Amino acid sequence: MIFVTVGTHTQSFNRLLEEIDRLVASKKLKEKVIAQIGHSTYEPENIEWFRFTTFDKLNKLYKNARVFVTHGGAGSILNGLSNGNPVVAVPRYKKYNEHVNDHQLDLVRALEKKQKITAVYDIKNLLNAILSARKFGKVRTENKICNEIEKFLKGL
Repeated sequence: MIFVTVGTHTQSFNRLLEEIDRLVASKKLKEKVIAQIGHSTYEPENIEWFRFTTFDKLNKLYKNARVFVTHGGAGSILNGLSNGNPVVAVPRYKKYNEHVNDHQLDLVRALEKKQKITAVYDIKNLLNAILSARKFGKVRTENKICNEIEKFLKGL
């Protein structure tokens, strides 16, 4: 199962949801996909989705996911990594009105450089990122990633 989350930020992240929905509709992704769509205005037609749920239900989805696709939020990335998921991170961009600035881009670049995640900067590359992440299976992450994210955020 692939779990997708856009987090709780109040701006839509339709770009990610539209692409994942398109990939399932075109049968390029045949695995079950569940998405947390938050405040996004796009409602997927080809995947199971919900807006918000409890922390316990989210944790079950994290644990059961074979691949975790997320926005570039620190909390979401950390949850994916701490559950051993291969993480594919798609940062929200200010230019698409997905966030107020590009801080997610900075975080995703830093974690990609440390080879902790697979980054997708152009949504057209999402399929390849998911397919390559699936090959790795569950990943092991030390708690040091928490410290790395904390240090990065303090430096902003």
